[in-house]
Amino acid sequence: MTANQANGERIAVIIEDDLDIRQLLVEVLEQGGFETHSAGNGLDGIELVRRHDPIVTTLDVSMPGIDGFEAARRIRAFSGTYLIMLTALGEEADTLIGLQSGADDYLVKPFRPRELRARIDAMLRRRERERDSRTGVETPTTGRTADASTPAPAPPAPAPASPSSATEASAQTTAETSAPPVPELLAAGPAAADATTAPAPLAGAADGHDGWYEHRGLRLQPEMHLASLNGEQLELTRSEFELLRLLMDSGRRVRSKADLALSLRGESYVTSYYVSDADKRAIEVHLANLRRKLGESATQPNWIETVRGVGYRMTAED
Repeated sequence: MTANQANGERIAVIIEDDLDIRQLLVEVLEQGGFETHSAGNGLDGIELVRRHDPIVTTLDVSMPGIDGFEAARRIRAFSGTYLIMLTALGEEADTLIGLQSGADDYLVKPFRPRELRARIDAMLRRRERERDSRTGVETPTTGRTADASTPAPAPPAPAPASPSSATEASAQTTAETSAPPVPELLAAGPAAADATTAPAPLAGAADGHDGWYEHRGLRLQPEMHLASLNGEQLELTRSEFELLRLLMDSGRRVRSKADLALSLRGESYVTSYYVSDADKRAIEVHLANLRRKLGESATQPNWIETVRGVGYRMTAED
C-alpha cells in the first residue's frame, strides 16, 4: 500500500478519450470528495497514475494509441490503484479481457453515475475496515470503537462453586450478560480479537498468529495486504486479495458466486439484491486469475475448490 493510499487521500485519475464522458466522471468523483486528474489517452493516463498515486482510476477500453487493456497491464505493474474499466454496451468480451488485464471492476456504457458512486463507496468501505482493523473496530452492537490504547473490559469474576443449581444458573446468566460483545471477523481485525474473547475460528480463519490466515503454505495478512505462497510473495489485485480473504475466512464453508460478488461490493448476501450473470462471470475470471497466480488447476486444486453448481471453498487440510 502506497503513502497516499495509506493516508486515505481521495485522489482519482480518469483515463477517457470522450470529452463528455470525461467531464461527467470528473463531476461525479469531485462530488464524492475526490481530487481528480484526467487524461485523454492511455500513455498520459499511465503517467498520471505514476505521478499522483490515486486510490481510484477509471479506464476506457477504446482509446487512441494503446488501448485500455494494455494501459491496465502497465498500470498494474507498478500500482495497486482500484481500477475500474469502462466498456461499450454489450461487449462482454471487453469486460473479461479487462479483468484478466488487472482491472478490479467494470462498468458498461452508458452507465449511471449512481452506480459508479456505489461501487467506489463499496471499495472505500472495505479500505476503512482494513484501516479499522489496525487502529480500532466499531462494534455493530454498540457503535463504540475499541482500539489498542483502550483496555478491554475486565471479564466477570468466576462464580464460586455451590451445590445449589439455582446459584449456578444465576452465575451463568451473570457471566453471559457481563461479557464484552465479540465483533464478527469480517468487521474486526486482530487488534479487536486481542481485546475480546472470541470463539474458535472456522478452519482457515486467522488464528491469532499476528492476524495471518494460513492454509497449505498459503499465507494472507489482511491488515498489511500481504499474501505469500511457500515464502514467495504473491502480487494480487484488490479484488483477488479480497476474494482469497473471504474464502480463507470461510474455510470449508461454500461461498456462492452471488455471495462473493455482493461481498466485493461491500453488501451482505440478501436475496433482494440483484447479481447479474456478468457479475458472476467476473467472479469466475477473478478466481481463474487467482488460481493462475497460485499455479493450481481447477480440476486438481491444492487451495481453492469448486463445488459444481454451488460455489467455492478452500480445500481440506492434509
